Amino acid sequence: MAAHSNTDLTAHLHTVLQDLHSTPYPTIPCPENLPKRASVALILRVQPTYTHPAPSPTTPTSQNPDAPDALRVFFEQSWVQHGDPEILFIKRASRVGDKWTGHVALPGGKRDKEDADDGETAVREAMEEVGIDLRSQEDGGKEVIAVGNLPQRIVTTSWGKVPLMVLCPYVYLLTSPSYPSQRLQPTEVASTHWVPIRALLAPSLRTHEYADVSARLAKSEYSIKRWFLQAMLSKMMFAAIHLMPSNSTHCAEIAGFIPPEHVAEKGRIVSNTRDMLVGGYKEVKPPLLLWGLTLGVVSDFLEHMPPHNALELWTYPTFTYWDIRFVMWAMSYSFRQQKSLELSSITTTHSSTTTTSNQDLPGMGSEGVGPLFGDEKPAGEVGIEGLGVGRGWGQSGRAKMVSRGAAVNSMLEGYYPIVRRAVFVTLVSRVSIVAILGVWSWRKYASSR
Repeated sequence: MAAHSNTDLTAHLHTVLQDLHSTPYPTIPCPENLPKRASVALILRVQPTYTHPAPSPTTPTSQNPDAPDALRVFFEQSWVQHGDPEILFIKRASRVGDKWTGHVALPGGKRDKEDADDGETAVREAMEEVGIDLRSQEDGGKEVIAVGNLPQRIVTTSWGKVPLMVLCPYVYLLTSPSYPSQRLQPTEVASTHWVPIRALLAPSLRTHEYADVSARLAKSEYSIKRWFLQAMLSKMMFAAIHLMPSNSTHCAEIAGFIPPEHVAEKGRIVSNTRDMLVGGYKEVKPPLLLWGLTLGVVSDFLEHMPPHNALELWTYPTFTYWDIRFVMWAMSYSFRQQKSLELSSITTTHSSTTTTSNQDLPGMGSEGVGPLFGDEKPAGEVGIEGLGVGRGWGQSGRAKMVSRGAAVNSMLEGYYPIVRRAVFVTLVSRVSIVAILGVWSWRKYASSR
């Protein structure tokens, strides 16, 4: 990518961070009888380029802890303007019984009673998991700007039927040109990876992750056994991004950092066999894939960054078998067309407007949370793997939030009920076809006797 493209990207990043700070997203209260909240930290930095190195020592961002002033001073520096913005991801350590084991995520965790607010949870978890101090200058931190928050979401299970917690993402900008020192928590983090934003925006790195969701279907739909659903549905395909890190840090203390002896021996045998057959063997490591709930959070941020276009880059979740994919495509066709038209019109209508004030945003006025759990529209579902928000803010509120970067969430709102119906239709169709073929075969056999 040319240098001027990086300049455009950092200029857009400056505008986005200013907007996130000046116009916070509203706070979503916990659902009734579920006082669980969690926070994650989306940590940004700018990597200096070869042609525009950072001066030594670097210019301090500001002695004034005011974020807008600090952002302005930071982005006025030449090495920042020509630099490469990056986001920090973690790869979770492998743990038995953890459904998120080995997944790519953002530093974060559940809120403790001692935490003053959701933002303090994000700061504490980042320090515990990766050893990066995200405290603002006024709280004793150094070389960090607390920017603001991204849209909060209610994370659910059982296809959106059972709420689990409210997830609160916060954005932080590191102002040092050097990579921060890290201290990875062995029980939580296997490695960390700095990934350029331009790589996250690249269409060529869009791919799919294949996940087994039969356990969730078996628990929530018609009491069907899991083994039957595994055989009938195979795996579900989710949109994903293949991460290309510019810098990685690995935790050598975790179990499995050095492969067990039997694994190494098996690899050596396979390698020797392939050496004889094809003249060489190249080890293929599993790719780092960003998907699910973390991709939903990151997409909320990327949708602010041109030329990101959710309608072009996003793909709806589906299954691997061709027949259920066709049923889902047919049953969701009108829904997808309607969403595309809705989002296109919302984006066009609001693209030329100025930033909405806090009083105009849903949930930020004197009425408190607005119609999130009111009569206008019930709170929708988040869906499988946390994708989608379904905040239930009504058409006016949804239009404002989509125009500020929540297109993927709006695209998926109402999609998972279609998935459930498509699964049911496909299973009934398969059973019916098998039954018809069985009856026909039996009659054919009986008539031939």
